[in-house]
Amino acid sequence: MMFHVTLTPGEDGWIVAECPALPGCMSQGKDEREALENINEAITAWLWAEDQKAAESLPEDQVPLVVAV
Repeated sequence: MMFHVTLTPGEDGWIVAECPALPGCMSQGKDEREALENINEAITAWLWAEDQKAAESLPEDQVPLVVAV
């Protein structure tokens, strides 16, 4: 999957990375490269957490299956 991210210089000199499509999904890094690596990990974690919430809300008679995309 592909997501748009924004990179903004922070007041402390770090680069703040945010994924606007995923509310609250933010990270930072010492430079652009590190910020992009970190937001990639944050996006993965955000998607995993949302998937877990969705799986937990399924009715008991439905068994969740995992599909890689």
